[in-house]
Amino acid sequence: MKAKFEDLVKVYRDEKYFATNVCGLRRELPIRQIDKEMWIASNHLLVLGRDVEFTKKVGEELSKVIKIYSPDYLITAESKSLPLAYKISEILQLPEMIVARKSAKSYMGNFYNEVVIKSITTAQPQKLVLESEEAEKMKNKRVVIFDDVVSTGGTLSGLEKLVETAGAKIVCKAAIWLEGPWYRKEDLVYLNILPVFVTQRKFEELKIMFEGGKNDRERRDA
Repeated sequence: MKAKFEDLVKVYRDEKYFATNVCGLRRELPIRQIDKEMWIASNHLLVLGRDVEFTKKVGEELSKVIKIYSPDYLITAESKSLPLAYKISEILQLPEMIVARKSAKSYMGNFYNEVVIKSITTAQPQKLVLESEEAEKMKNKRVVIFDDVVSTGGTLSGLEKLVETAGAKIVCKAAIWLEGPWYRKEDLVYLNILPVFVTQRKFEELKIMFEGGKNDRERRDA
């Protein structure tokens, strides 16, 4: 689906909750401030497997969409998307799911690669770390990249780099929600939209960016 700007960005009017409807399941998400001029509808109560009904239903729906790409593996980043990634892998009868960790642990094996990512909900840059054994499994395989929500596309881009470096073929990028106006590529399969809530000044700024066809990074580099 092609999203309109007014669906992706809304002026904040002191709302406390945002109602999302995914696969016929209506849920009230608390709105949380993440910086001086921006608020998001937090999905933390739905993911991480906390909402079992939601995880089951959405996992089934996403599996139908992803199945047509005939993937060998599904890769995601820890941690919020893990239960859904497991559910999708189970339904599609994939042998296992591949997880990019956000930090290196002493008990992990050799590291194949790592990339630095930035999220709108995290103040500092983070890493995605992939073990050599995981990379070897993906070599010459068909891989789906999955995340619970895509906003700027930072995590998605990091996962993409890890998969491509491992010599795998990306056949699909999927998420539950597209959030905000930043990710403009048309290669993402998603079920619904989560708007970001901003001040009037920020709304106008983002609208100019959106209509100009440039994301924030492109504008900075111009």
